Amino acid sequence: MVGLVLVSHSPEIAEGTATLVRQMAGEVEVTPVGGTSDGSLGTDPGGIQAAIEGMNADEVLVFVDIGSAVLSAEMVLEMLSPDLRENVRIVDAPFVEGAFAAGVLAQAGSDAEECEAAAMESRTESKLHDET
Repeated sequence: MVGLVLVSHSPEIAEGTATLVRQMAGEVEVTPVGGTSDGSLGTDPGGIQAAIEGMNADEVLVFVDIGSAVLSAEMVLEMLSPDLRENVRIVDAPFVEGAFAAGVLAQAGSDAEECEAAAMESRTESKLHDET
């Protein structure tokens, strides 16, 4: 099973996105990591590492919101054991839409590669539909 770690500078954005994914994807393991260890805006490498290491999933996709969240996640990947690191991917996709798409596919039993592809595809999906 694929699990998701959601890394945002904002605790509320991470938790809200996790709630959305859980409501639609059911039993997929989703762990939000928002803000710094004291709850302020920023990222928490220790929290990211704990979230990844605490997952019960076979493969882990890490979604990041902006800039330094990427740097923090990359730093954490370097600190993971080689065995764990080979099953963790940072996904270059829209945070909410990508996590949602990946979560729904993960719930259906798709592997990390399929989930990541769906997340990345969400970047090009239009939210508005031409009504003509």
